[in-house]
Amino acid sequence: MAVSCNHYSIILSSSTAGSSSRCCSSSSSSFLGFPRLQTLRLKSRSVYPRSRVSHVSASSRSLEALIFDCDGVILESENLHRQAYNDAFSHFDVRCPSSSLESLNWSLEFYDKFQNLVGGGKPKMRWYFRENGWPTSTLFDSPPENDDDRAKLIDTLQDWKTERYKEIIKSGSVEARPGVVRLMDEARAAGKKLAVCSAATKSSVILCLENLIEIERFQGLDCFLAGDDVKEKKPDPSIYITAAEKLGVSVKDCLVIEDSVIGLQAATKAGMSCVITYTSSTSDQDFKDAIAVYPDLSNVRLKDLETLLQTIVTAT
Repeated sequence: MAVSCNHYSIILSSSTAGSSSRCCSSSSSSFLGFPRLQTLRLKSRSVYPRSRVSHVSASSRSLEALIFDCDGVILESENLHRQAYNDAFSHFDVRCPSSSLESLNWSLEFYDKFQNLVGGGKPKMRWYFRENGWPTSTLFDSPPENDDDRAKLIDTLQDWKTERYKEIIKSGSVEARPGVVRLMDEARAAGKKLAVCSAATKSSVILCLENLIEIERFQGLDCFLAGDDVKEKKPDPSIYITAAEKLGVSVKDCLVIEDSVIGLQAATKAGMSCVITYTSSTSDQDFKDAIAVYPDLSNVRLKDLETLLQTIVTAT
């Protein structure tokens, strides 16, 4: 084993086609007071309008290596995480606020915003319970009042949620995002180097790849790096610089596929070109430094990406 989309291609766009406001469900009312959240909007990115271009120059870049992020690119994972959290809340009958008649349930609209503002599973729950009141559950008849009991609640919920997430991935009901597997196969058939670089933990990425792109494709990768393999996480460029070194290619001949502005920043800081295939939770982000933005990869072919990399449009 090697070491461990209908598409719209608009170059260096600076604005989105439109926007539509989203509101949180009643369970997230106190969340609306969180700084910045009131200004977040979900923007429609089915088309990126062209920015004014004053200079076009041919580039000597050629596509030698195609590098995929995992969460959000290969797998639209955030809704699966949300499902696992809600299953945990239901399993332990977590009621927040404690006067609620039903178990806590994070809506899609709420979680799309929440997951971009509070990172990590335990911090998410701790923040939510601090803002909305510590809950009752089958673990504690009354809301926990001391740090030890609160930590026990958070740890138990997170451990159960993690196992549930693994069950969902292994269930066979989850598929890779549209176009991903085909694009990987096209790159391999054309003799391109193929890599996956994810900020997630190695065990989590391996689980996803073995179940979504199949073990043979995973083992055929020329490079596979996870968050455990570098000291600094995205938007630091370390993971992509390391990938280029392991692949034995120049950073300018690598093309990265990402879904978020954090990943985009990591790629561009490494000196690599990047295309975006956004999800519902990242569609409102600023992708002006991407060379193309797609809703998914369903109609994106390898030749399209080669053309993008060969001729880069720059705006002065």
